[in-house]
Amino acid sequence: MKRLGSWTGRLLPLLVGPGMLGSLYLIFMVVPTERVQGIVQRIFYFHVPAAWAAFLGFFVVAIASSLFLWSGRAAYDRVARAAAEIGMVFCTLVLLTGPIWARPIWGAWWTWDPRLTMTMILWTIYAAYLLLRAFGGAEEAVARYAAVLGIVGALDIPLIMISVRLWRGIHPSVITARPGEGGLADPSMRFTLLFTGLCFVLLFAWMLLVRLRALRVEDEIEAVHSRIHPA
Repeated sequence: MKRLGSWTGRLLPLLVGPGMLGSLYLIFMVVPTERVQGIVQRIFYFHVPAAWAAFLGFFVVAIASSLFLWSGRAAYDRVARAAAEIGMVFCTLVLLTGPIWARPIWGAWWTWDPRLTMTMILWTIYAAYLLLRAFGGAEEAVARYAAVLGIVGALDIPLIMISVRLWRGIHPSVITARPGEGGLADPSMRFTLLFTGLCFVLLFAWMLLVRLRALRVEDEIEAVHSRIHPA
């Protein structure tokens, strides 16, 4: 397992770096400017993949947390914690890039549209998760409370994904929307979005491996410290 992680850790940077450069080339040099929205529509190529990476991160939190509650293994708890931290990075990017598009299109930085509101709720849930992990102490009970919160938070993601149709909000559904309403009229637009989404997923995986390595070292140091200075 360690050998696989080491091999993956060396491969991912080789994929992520060129992939991100390729994404930037596609976004700014290849795809046409959207006819109605203009240049600001290009923020979708960052906004949507960031959302996909955030959702992936929080789903990993839920799965790892479930495995931790079932088995009690600390390795699963580390995966959940690391995925929550990386997921929050991407979720914050979603909430920052969205208003950049909304201000010129909607005339407002923020509206309490159902999808925006539920995304903010998702961010708040996992912010609470990280605060609990940071200040709740190292007891196993705290880790279990956090695991439950991590599982509950992921239930918000399906609601976010269907909220546009369920509650008829004004937030565009980028992939399925018609041209002029946030849609992707040109085939190169769809390819660029999917390619950039793949790059963001690979970036998430790389960041997760790096953070897992750091958390594992922290746990080992804490274990040595506990043996040297028992309570």
